[in-house]
This record gives sequence, C-alpha cells and structure tokens, in this order.
Amino acid sequence: MKCHRLNELISLLQPAWQQEPDLNLVQFLQKMADEAGFTQPLADLSDDVLIYHLKLRNADKSEAIPGLQKDYEDDFKTALLRARGVIKD
Repeated sequence: MKCHRLNELISLLQPAWQQEPDLNLVQFLQKMADEAGFTQPLADLSDDVLIYHLKLRNADKSEAIPGLQKDYEDDFKTALLRARGVIKD
C-alpha cells in the first residue's frame, strides 16, 4: 500500500516540480502546503494532502472531486432513494 502511494505521489510531484526548477524539494513542498491551506509544521504534512492538492491544483473549481464522481446523481430524488436503498444498482 505504501509503495503504491509513493509511486502516485512521485508521478504527481515530478511534473509540478519541474515547472518550478528554481525551488529545492523542501521549498516546493512548503509551497504546496501553503497553496493547500496547510498551516501546521511541514513535518506534519501528510502524503494525502499532497496527493489531493496536486490532483486538484489545476482542476476547474466547478469540477467534481476525484473519488466522489462515482456517487454523483443528476437528480436529488434519485440520490435520496439510492441512499435509502430503495433503488438498487
């Protein structure tokens, strides 16, 4: 599990960091933390915060959050009935 997360983080980090070649790694991580609104010490920054921030960094603000799109329903009534188990998949 940890290896998968490391590979995902590196694949997201590499192209973003290449756009900021004047920053060293710690400076770049601090910049990502600041952009994400993370106010705690950098040592407390989790890989989840970095992964989600890097995924959503250049995304359209009206776009659905990755992982939630699968649960999206156009109609509120359908969503409510599905959540209550009336409609089965």
